[in-house]
Amino acid sequence: MVESPAPVRQLRLVVATEDAEAAVAFFRDVLGMPVEEAYDGPDGAQVTILGAGRATLEIANPAQQRYIDDVEVGRQVAGTWRVALEVPDAAAASEAAAAGGAAEVAPPTRTPWDSLNARFDAPGGIHLTLFQEFGDASA
Repeated sequence: MVESPAPVRQLRLVVATEDAEAAVAFFRDVLGMPVEEAYDGPDGAQVTILGAGRATLEIANPAQQRYIDDVEVGRQVAGTWRVALEVPDAAAASEAAAAGGAAEVAPPTRTPWDSLNARFDAPGGIHLTLFQEFGDASA
């Protein structure tokens, strides 16, 4: 493996949405992601950076994406991007997400990779997975 001269120090998933206010309110108030930074720019430009704990970049080929959708939902629903958030209790977080305005796509489902995963279309048009790990996530 080639050593990188400048290793990555942070991952930010940037989501552009027409309803940023609703998306921020959902992820901040319903899912409890703290505001780390917020900026206003010219002509009404705004960005809010929410804390999400540990970040990873998951890259899947189309066959894996179809497999995940089939296991978690029973049909293909995800586009190129899907936000996945680990929570301590997927069932409780799913109830909060639905009560907070997210449309359930699939209820919490036990997966072959030993997690409980639920799917939603969250405010702002963001396709969301809430997941709870049961096994060794490094396996």
